[in-house]
Amino acid sequence: MKRAERLHALSEMLRRSGARGVSADRLAQEFEVSVRTVKRDLDALENSGVPLWSRPGPGGGYGMAVGASLPPVNLSPAQAVALMAAVSAAPDAPYADLAAAGIQKIMDVLDPRTRARADELARRVWVNGAPSPSRAMRSALEEAMVEQRVIRIRYTSGDGATTTREVEPVLFASANGKWYLVGWCRLRNAMRWFTVSRIERANVTKSACNGHTIHEVGVPPVNARPVHGRSK
Repeated sequence: MKRAERLHALSEMLRRSGARGVSADRLAQEFEVSVRTVKRDLDALENSGVPLWSRPGPGGGYGMAVGASLPPVNLSPAQAVALMAAVSAAPDAPYADLAAAGIQKIMDVLDPRTRARADELARRVWVNGAPSPSRAMRSALEEAMVEQRVIRIRYTSGDGATTTREVEPVLFASANGKWYLVGWCRLRNAMRWFTVSRIERANVTKSACNGHTIHEVGVPPVNARPVHGRSK
């Protein structure tokens, strides 16, 4: 997870903690960084104008001042639950962590009656999502896609062969219940589809991609479409 994304997610976690607050140790565990890094991030948030408070000693922690939130959001209970269900059912989807944080932010600023009805309806929707890859690995893939940087992956293919490859990410694709990273493989010198669940490690390099486009991937399946869902 890039620092800017971590700062945003950190501020959301502090806001949701309310008067309870949350300890630096808990924040470090959540974002898989050191306590020292968390405290630097908290200083950065405070210097940017975020109204934080801190409580020293045992049981202490950090939080956000009451009132630091979004304006009211006008969603129906069914719309709110639709968002929750979509993200809960796809925990391995790209940017799922950010989507979950965004939905929680929306839920927090719904009017109390709508939120109560949405909470009740949400209890009537069950999901049994597959285990998602590690947060660190997914964050690396997401960062590489956003920044268009080459990513170095350790990958085990369907026949059990394990290789280390440098890939220029082009798109994420979901097919037959699996997520794929589609990109230009520098080892094979060709476009390849990598099953995300088979990627064991991923590290973003400093090398920029060479500009391969989605048109090089080939003809998409008949029902394939971008997630924005807008018609031209």
